[in-house]
Amino acid sequence: MNHDWLFDACASIDPHHEAQALARQSQLTKPPGSLGLLEAAAVRLAALQRNPRPALDRVWISVFAADHGVAAEGVSAFPQAVTGEMVRNFAGGGAAISVLARALGATLEVVNLGTVNDPGEIPSVRRAIIAPATANICERAAMSEVQLQQALAAGAASVAAACTADAQLFIGGEMGIANTTAATALACALLDQPAIALAGAGTGLDASGIGHKAAVIERALARHAAVATPLEQLRCLGGFEIAALTGAFIAAAQAELPVLVDGFITTAAALAAVRINPGVRDWLLFAHRSHEQGHASLLRALQAEPLLDLGLRLGEASGAAAAVPLLRVACALHNEMATFAQAGVSTA
Repeated sequence: MNHDWLFDACASIDPHHEAQALARQSQLTKPPGSLGLLEAAAVRLAALQRNPRPALDRVWISVFAADHGVAAEGVSAFPQAVTGEMVRNFAGGGAAISVLARALGATLEVVNLGTVNDPGEIPSVRRAIIAPATANICERAAMSEVQLQQALAAGAASVAAACTADAQLFIGGEMGIANTTAATALACALLDQPAIALAGAGTGLDASGIGHKAAVIERALARHAAVATPLEQLRCLGGFEIAALTGAFIAAAQAELPVLVDGFITTAAALAAVRINPGVRDWLLFAHRSHEQGHASLLRALQAEPLLDLGLRLGEASGAAAAVPLLRVACALHNEMATFAQAGVSTA
């Protein structure tokens, strides 16, 4: 097992279909640019799907769950047992993303990469157990080389399943108590920023809790200060689910499958993916601006303009799922609006 595949070329955007989509937008019965990001999203999807009539009928959502050794540092308002309990809740249909997936008619895949509170075999959950949790990043690398490879491969396997199902859009989500700490540590390393600039409330920490969390992250950053490559930063500071998301985003870009990125944690994974393989960036759409403090810095680094700003900070891919109807509306407008010629309307 190796990760040489991570560096394989990503698919390129089709300039012919992009030009076709732009030309159609210029002929629709509206002032040019008046539908703002809805126009841009439709044009991007047309180019990525290589289809002058883009569609999002088949949406695939993979939620990766995993626990983190850094939870031992008291960085979360919730006990670590919640991760395994939420895996059961996802499968039972009671979680936010479960409700959203049903509402969208989307396929929801839940992948258990390893939880301290193991819920056991659940028919609708894919078990890809790596370990009960990562190591404590304040003490040593989160993952071994083999564990990193397993996590990246788990993400790629989800993309392969989505492609087999002929999905038109891939959404990745995550669940893991203390994973905002791991994601913030990774973001700090990738962006060369101090912890206090990016650390946020996560599951609901107060100011004192955020200060403690930032101090924990600084200890982790100091321990792994010599780590220089994005892949090693991911191995030393990330989590199984963050690495799985990174692998999924790279695999999706290689497979010509557009990705809708969720919030803070998935955007940290997206930045890692782009730093590892820059061709990934073309395949990423961004759903929303999270309430989590560090998200804005990640979005700036990726030159990303998200579709929504609803003050969300749940994770689970919930923000991305909430943005899908907006993208469907963008496709409908692009495909179904009359042109000036068809409607007999005078142009400017």
